[in-house]
Amino acid sequence: MDLSIIIVNYKSREKLSNCLVSLEAANLRLSREILVIDNNSGDDLTELASSYSTVRLIVSSVNQGMGGGNNIGIEQAQGKYILILNPDTVVQPGAIETLVTYLESHSEVAMVGPKLLYPNGSLQYSCSSWPRFWMPVLRRTFLGRFFPTTLRSFMMKDYDHSTPRTVDWLMGSCLLFRRELSVTGGVFRPRFDERYFMYFEDTDLARQVWSQGYAVVYVPQAIVIHDHQRASAQHPWYLAIFLDRLARQHILSWLRYFIKWGIKRKIKV
Repeated sequence: MDLSIIIVNYKSREKLSNCLVSLEAANLRLSREILVIDNNSGDDLTELASSYSTVRLIVSSVNQGMGGGNNIGIEQAQGKYILILNPDTVVQPGAIETLVTYLESHSEVAMVGPKLLYPNGSLQYSCSSWPRFWMPVLRRTFLGRFFPTTLRSFMMKDYDHSTPRTVDWLMGSCLLFRRELSVTGGVFRPRFDERYFMYFEDTDLARQVWSQGYAVVYVPQAIVIHDHQRASAQHPWYLAIFLDRLARQHILSWLRYFIKWGIKRKIKV
């Protein structure tokens, strides 16, 4: 099988339906399976999933977060390539084939991602440099106004996002990677680190790939619409830690990431 598409659902039934419609309309010329993981959301997806012959519904009795939910699908995936897709995405025709073709023709690359656009057609900055330890502070508080160059560099705003480019990491809303990587001494199978319930799991996965000697590439010729909402930034920074569970998860994941990888940004490969 060419491709396993994994979509983790949590209270996103309507958006998931739109995502599945877009996959059907894309008329993929690839053998594929679509694994929908319901992360104990309470949504009844049985009828929706049964409407598509390529969709297999897997219901988790526990919400295992983004990384854990995706790992359920990865463990059961049969495809040569794995596509992680958020339910709030709408895939444009040809996007997935473009990503697969890029991996097929670049053996040194293990992970690729498309250009993400907001529903209004504006660019979403979805490829980034490795975060510095203080980056979440700059992005969440007024202090960021004093370091505009640092923020622009982190979000790669000086890059025109029109040509393929090697990047440090990609937003996990749409990621295509090889299910198995040949490495010294055997095979490496990319998996999300489940210590991150939410946030930084995509950064960590890219770091794993780079650490195995493979590259991560942004491929803007593939386009996906992403109705992205910064769910952890709904309150002022000085209230978020008290009022917003996702903001607390973001902070915990931030700490776990730097405990795991240290504060050095460079990776030895």
